[in-house]
Amino acid sequence: MEMQPELCRVEDALGIIVGKWKPIILLILLQAGTQRFSELKRRVPGITQKMLTKQLRELEEEDIIERNVYPQVPPKVEYSITDYGRGLEPILVAMHEWGAAHALHKMKKM
Repeated sequence: MEMQPELCRVEDALGIIVGKWKPIILLILLQAGTQRFSELKRRVPGITQKMLTKQLRELEEEDIIERNVYPQVPPKVEYSITDYGRGLEPILVAMHEWGAAHALHKMKKM
């Protein structure tokens, strides 16, 4: 597909995955599979319950993750990546690798 800068859709893609927590949440779900809310909260140090809920809702609205609620007391809620969301894996891996390389590049310049 030919990319035309005036029709660039990168901003659309970044709008979905950009944020301090979304890439971490997505990488956890991609690597570890389905997670309960409490497991995600434990695996993302420093995130508040309110922020985790917000980030999960935004990703769910974009069909990147899915939320499954099981009818029991207390309620059991699990989050998993959708097939559509799995398309982000090579992008996130590439961004992680580039970020690591960039950090090394900056250290070498010091």
